[in-house]
Amino acid sequence: MTQADARERASVDDALAAVANDLAGEFRLQPLLERILRSAVELLGCRSGSLCLIDAASQTYRKEIDLDEGCQAGRIFPLEEGCTGAVARAGKPVVFDRYSRIGKGHIRPDEARYHRAVIGVPILVRTTLIGACIVFAASDEQRFDAADAQLLQRFATHAAIAITNSRLHAEASERAKAAAVAAERERAMLEVHDSIGRGLATVALRIADAHSAVSRGADPSPALIEAQVAAQETMNEGRRAIWGLGPAGVAGRPIEETIGLELDWVRATSDLTATFRVFGDPQPLSRAVEGQVLRIVQESLTNVVQHARATSVRVGLVYGGDGLALIVEDDGCGFDPEAVAGHGVGLTGLVARSAQVGGRVRIDSTAGWGTRIRADLPYREILNDHSGSPRLRVVVVHPQPAMRAGLVRLLDASEPGVQVVAEVAGVEQAVEAVRLLRPDVVLAGTHVDGASGTPLVAGLRAACPSAGVVGVIDAGTPESELRDWAAAGVRGFVQSDADATTLGRVVVGVARGDVLVFGGVLAQLGGLPAVDGDRLTGRELEVRRLIDQGLPDKQIASRLGISVKTVEKHVSAILRKGGVRSRTELLARA
Repeated sequence: MTQADARERASVDDALAAVANDLAGEFRLQPLLERILRSAVELLGCRSGSLCLIDAASQTYRKEIDLDEGCQAGRIFPLEEGCTGAVARAGKPVVFDRYSRIGKGHIRPDEARYHRAVIGVPILVRTTLIGACIVFAASDEQRFDAADAQLLQRFATHAAIAITNSRLHAEASERAKAAAVAAERERAMLEVHDSIGRGLATVALRIADAHSAVSRGADPSPALIEAQVAAQETMNEGRRAIWGLGPAGVAGRPIEETIGLELDWVRATSDLTATFRVFGDPQPLSRAVEGQVLRIVQESLTNVVQHARATSVRVGLVYGGDGLALIVEDDGCGFDPEAVAGHGVGLTGLVARSAQVGGRVRIDSTAGWGTRIRADLPYREILNDHSGSPRLRVVVVHPQPAMRAGLVRLLDASEPGVQVVAEVAGVEQAVEAVRLLRPDVVLAGTHVDGASGTPLVAGLRAACPSAGVVGVIDAGTPESELRDWAAAGVRGFVQSDADATTLGRVVVGVARGDVLVFGGVLAQLGGLPAVDGDRLTGRELEVRRLIDQGLPDKQIASRLGISVKTVEKHVSAILRKGGVRSRTELLARA
């Protein structure tokens, strides 16, 4: 091998290695095919070429990539035409010393390439023809030979790999989407089943009480009224399930208290003895896990009341080192788990609910000996699709439709982890939306129809105390009104002309517990207040300075090397000594 041959071989190997490296991490087909074709064209000393994909069913081909060939990319041609048609007919590489010899070509006789050589090779997946690579000579004298065909075929092989990978990736994406849709349908089905099935059980029991009262000559009205109330509650719960709002019983209560209320329902609707015990130190649960714990408890207890013929039921919560164990036991008639596997939504739903947050359920039951259900769940949901944390839910409140639409679009552009769940104009609609949807953050304009300042913020916080309210300052809002908002307990301010990045930072920051007041707003409120050294202790001064920097309690605790509880005590003392009710008011006070 001569030195020139060695350099040429090294150049080919380098080009193929670069293409192979691209194939390892790129699934977008167009960039890959263009890179492959351009590398082949350059190594052959040419400037133009095309790469086409063949549709055997329709006997056509589509030009995917077109380098310096009249911008025909995207066009579809019959398979009997052009150099690609010649490759398809031959089933192997073809070489023409003049393009005009092809017959049904797509280059006009007045173009230079019409009289130049052309080479085409098939793109094969195993033995199936899926496309062709075409290269045009750069001059009238240039000719192609078997070595050129062999080189171009190597690049065609890489093109086949790229096309196959892209198609497999697309199929996997479609399967993932279909699985996600199926999971969401299952979730919705389970929500409706749990809500309506439980409610109908209560209605049926109360109607049975009414029949019993009539047979005894007693007044059935109390039982019928209770049945009517239960039916209305069932309708409300069904509506919440369809809207994807989660169980109403969790909001604002510890899970232990909520489970206690469920046992009250058991006692009120049956003669069962119901007990509840908690073991270990209670740990905070994420909203998703908390919701599934409640639904599993509800479904389990509903099954006991309706089917178990038990005299007692016991519920236990066991807080462990890395997760929560929920146990529901009864002394009823039991059943054969294998005999009912796949029959009935309830038992299947228990397993599905646990799996949705990364947990598992075990059901032990023996005919005549009762049933024991154990659900092992993480404290925070483990997502199987690696998509990250659940999206932050945001309600937008503003009287102007254009502003609402603008805020929604800015959030979509800046924060994919944010979901706007409602857009409303007035106070009543806002309070109702917040009460039903339980958002993480409320973006509220300072000139909302019906009320503003303290009444609006108080109404929103009363509807959902956990939601952080952010004031969107409209033009012309006086300083006194902003101070009213701050005193009412908003967690942030942002100007109506804020860009997408700033708006996204406000929403995410407020959702995680920060207090955010951006520059222009801060200046309008008179800047950061001075630290009152005469009234605050040394540690309180340190905490106050970190509050002024916008740090949340956890970061302050980490910075000072103290516990979060201690920080909370210092913050309470600072607010008390400053005569204010919230961090926002503290920052806003001149």
